[in-house]
Amino acid sequence: MKHRIQVSDEVALNVDDFGSGQPLVFLHGWPANNTMFEYQADFVVENGYRYIGIDHRGFGLSDRAADGYDYDTIADDIQKVVDELNLKDIIVVGFSVGGALALKYGVKHNSSNLKKMVLLGPAGPSFVQRDGYPYGLKPEDVTSLIEQINDDQPKAIGDFGEDSFFNSDIEVSDEYKQYFNAMTLTSSLIGTVKLAESLRDEDLREEIKSLDLPVYGIHGTADHVCPIEFSEYLEKEAPDYTLSKVEG
Repeated sequence: MKHRIQVSDEVALNVDDFGSGQPLVFLHGWPANNTMFEYQADFVVENGYRYIGIDHRGFGLSDRAADGYDYDTIADDIQKVVDELNLKDIIVVGFSVGGALALKYGVKHNSSNLKKMVLLGPAGPSFVQRDGYPYGLKPEDVTSLIEQINDDQPKAIGDFGEDSFFNSDIEVSDEYKQYFNAMTLTSSLIGTVKLAESLRDEDLREEIKSLDLPVYGIHGTADHVCPIEFSEYLEKEAPDYTLSKVEG
């Protein structure tokens, strides 16, 4: 089932909803949409859970918006989906920037209704290097990527995917690369750029110290986009973060 959920006067979100049982709310990475979880969705449904996949504003089948791509607004969007669908005892699963958004959501909207979170290679607490935080890209590298996207979105995203998403020891078929790149290009230009700006500008290091719920991290040791140091930092600084490292 697909839902159109109004989160503001101008913006409705696409939400995929199928299966039954405890809801798992999936938050996708940049610059994809919830279709990236197709294989995981089938698995969780077959194992007795309800899959809830949200396309963030400006991505997938959700409405594009002129603004609202900051973590705070997107966290509010997520809560409006939870409220509208009357979801209970939820588990939030976030990948890459979806992991950073989950951190923001857990800080701002934590309640007895949010049981735990699972972060898959999270892009946080900060995606870029800062004073006292020498991990990730430099801010100017993200600015350069944004400029490339504004010049030629398909080429910039294709090059970034080849250098980052598929730069590993795991063999990925050319057909899957084409499928994934086609999926990312359904994203609006403004959403792709504005969420990349948030990746560059947002810093959750202080906020995660008040993250009062169980969080489980799964992170590849050779992640080229979100280095393992992100999760190692979270394990050290967040009150209840359990990290499982995956070699490669």
